[in-house]
Amino acid sequence: MKRITLFTLFLVILAALGFSQANLQPAAIVNLIRSVPITVGQLRTEVENIERATRRTLTQAQRLEVLDGMINEQLVLQAAERDNLTATDNEVTQQVNQLRSAMTQQLGRQPTEAEFSQAIREQTGMEMRAFQEQLKRTITMQRFLMEKKGTLINSITPPTDAEIRAAFERNRRDFFIPATVGFSAVQILYGADAAARTRARTLADSLAREIGNNSARFDQVSARAQTANSGFQSGSQVVPQTDEARVIIGQALFDMLFSMSLNQVSGVIEGTNGFFIVKVTSQTAYQNLNLTDVIPDQFLPNVPSGNRITVRDYVGQALLAEKQQAILARASEELVAELRAIRPTPFTRNDRNVNW
Repeated sequence: MKRITLFTLFLVILAALGFSQANLQPAAIVNLIRSVPITVGQLRTEVENIERATRRTLTQAQRLEVLDGMINEQLVLQAAERDNLTATDNEVTQQVNQLRSAMTQQLGRQPTEAEFSQAIREQTGMEMRAFQEQLKRTITMQRFLMEKKGTLINSITPPTDAEIRAAFERNRRDFFIPATVGFSAVQILYGADAAARTRARTLADSLAREIGNNSARFDQVSARAQTANSGFQSGSQVVPQTDEARVIIGQALFDMLFSMSLNQVSGVIEGTNGFFIVKVTSQTAYQNLNLTDVIPDQFLPNVPSGNRITVRDYVGQALLAEKQQAILARASEELVAELRAIRPTPFTRNDRNVNW
């Protein structure tokens, strides 16, 4: 038994060593100014990150596309180093400090180093040191791209009025303010078992009989929710007439709210997690937006109210962003194509090592 166990352990060790050696094999080698391997292990890590983010397994062809992206990045970095265009540590620090300042504004206070590192980890999946190294590579590539393709990138012009109007007309149905209903609710939550549900229904029916259709009496019952051991809760909310809101509050409550009149009191309604008695406190109608209308606050929650913009500005900014993305993509493709066309070929790709 001992010999079998030792033999099994030996096989496990051999398998682990084989896997480790396979990970050290080059998936590609970039040699524009020096020979830099991209190992199978590095490629596996990148592929696994993408698979986790997309929740799907990449095919062989897709893994090769990922490898090509890693080759392109290394080509640009080596070319930037060749031309003395590498980012400095001070530039990286400035970028990190800008991110820290943005987080300070969100929190209303200076984040601790632990909080900031955690935020970076959650947003990027990287520890701080790895994030700073990636940031340095990104700044370097951006600088090289501007140096080589600045004329093309700077050729971007703002959208014309005709382009803005055409884009607005194509997407007119997306620019609207949905109808809304504001309501106060008495809510009786129920548990998972049938007995708790029955007790909640009994209390809901009792409160409904007490309130009837009397708006003032509803307010009195709602105020009692604040007393100890009332057995129910109360609160107010505004609901837009959207599919997302319907899912959140439940079909029955949603339909009831948008069929009631102002100050009307409902009977007992079953929601997603309890029974409700509601009173409608406000109503707004559906409204189409025009180019000169100001985008409502709820559609731009991260923009201060004093910086509201019109639909025209919003569409114009979106079109400009599309132009910028298209030009940057074109500039990047041209730059990579030029680097790949250098002779002798500045890289080799070992496709057989990517076949796992």
